[in-house]
Amino acid sequence: MAYKLNEALKALEALSKNPDDTAQAIRAIVAMSGNSGERLFNRFKRSNRGARILREKLELYDILSDIDQLGEMPEGSLGHGIWTFYTKEELSAQGLKGASEAASDGTAQGDPNSDQAIFGRRNRELHDVFHVLTGYGRDMRGEMAVLAFTFAQTKSTGIGYMVMRSMEGNGWDSETGRLMRQGYWRGRRAQWLIDQDWEELLPMPLEQLRSDLGVGPAPEYVQMRSAGAPVLAAG
Repeated sequence: MAYKLNEALKALEALSKNPDDTAQAIRAIVAMSGNSGERLFNRFKRSNRGARILREKLELYDILSDIDQLGEMPEGSLGHGIWTFYTKEELSAQGLKGASEAASDGTAQGDPNSDQAIFGRRNRELHDVFHVLTGYGRDMRGEMAVLAFTFAQTKSTGIGYMVMRSMEGNGWDSETGRLMRQGYWRGRRAQWLIDQDWEELLPMPLEQLRSDLGVGPAPEYVQMRSAGAPVLAAG
């Protein structure tokens, strides 16, 4: 698959006008992903956990879209942390799914029951899981740090392109640049997270998972929130 630089630049221009337009971010990533998604899928299906997930056709979306089920998970767990993240930030798994569908502009995506489609949906849902697992917020700095973390995990050229453009725009030694570099190295040091059995891990203590998976503790940083982001209560 060829890179589509013009499409990526057009999406980035729209994103600069509305940083909360997730569909545009997805368009830019897809336009510059080339064959990296196929390479990631092949690695996933070669792993024992990945092969089982595909064989059992597990859909992480089914759990993440059930806000009540997440809220009933033990306090301090990854799942409950995602519930808190969704609630405070006025987000949802349905919202990410909708943005992904909007980014496709109605283009046919093939057999929705294929291994590739199941993997693609699961990979999409990991974005919110990574937000909570790493401790990076949905603010503009946090989003870029999560992308840098994800790039280290996936080697997606589309995500790498977004990270590179942001680093160029913000500066290597800026607060955003520092956080992105930190996110990248956290992703490099962590275990490979793409094929983890997240359905089993969601009820587990978040701090234990951060340690066990090599992600490390959540960082402290000054958030840079967009105009369209919810105003968070103090404390």
